[in-house]
Amino acid sequence: MLVTEIITSDLSEKQIWGRRGKKLVRKYRCAAGRRKGRIVASMAQCFAAPNMKARMAMKKTRARLGARMARKARRTKRTNPASIALRRLNKRAK
Repeated sequence: MLVTEIITSDLSEKQIWGRRGKKLVRKYRCAAGRRKGRIVASMAQCFAAPNMKARMAMKKTRARLGARMARKARRTKRTNPASIALRRLNKRAK
């Protein structure tokens, strides 16, 4: 008998580790809604209405700086100690 057979949780969102600055915090991966598959800070964000002003601003920023943002993110994920620890924590236990 497994623990998951006994405990029935209505939590459909999976809890994972995420980075906020240089610290590691618990976050959620949306299982449904407009943000399905996205990592968010609270479960309520999975079904929240889209912020159109922020969406348009990010669209302009990505058009202007997309490649630079991607390079910087890649370097951060490779070198930041918090990002390296995050990768280890989010690996599935086999």
